[in-house]
Amino acid sequence: MSTLSNVVDSLEYRIAALLEKYEDVRQTRVALEKQLTALQQENKQLKDAIDICEQKNRTLKTANALLGSNEYKRETKLKINALVREIDACIASLAE
Repeated sequence: MSTLSNVVDSLEYRIAALLEKYEDVRQTRVALEKQLTALQQENKQLKDAIDICEQKNRTLKTANALLGSNEYKRETKLKINALVREIDACIASLAE
């Protein structure tokens, strides 16, 4: 009977240890999920900031070209031609 009691005690101890480890792992998982969510939000904000900066960069390049910079003249001419074509298309639509 003493052996059976020892086995039961051993099993109880092991189960208690496993439950404790399980709880630790669960808490770690919850913390990691919160961290992941925070990092995903930060990543989205940084991507949005990059998009804004890229748009500003394009705008500044166009403005620089309009101010007479030879470096971006070709890009500016292409952009202006595209805008003129778009305006012509709008005028044609209104005329119909």
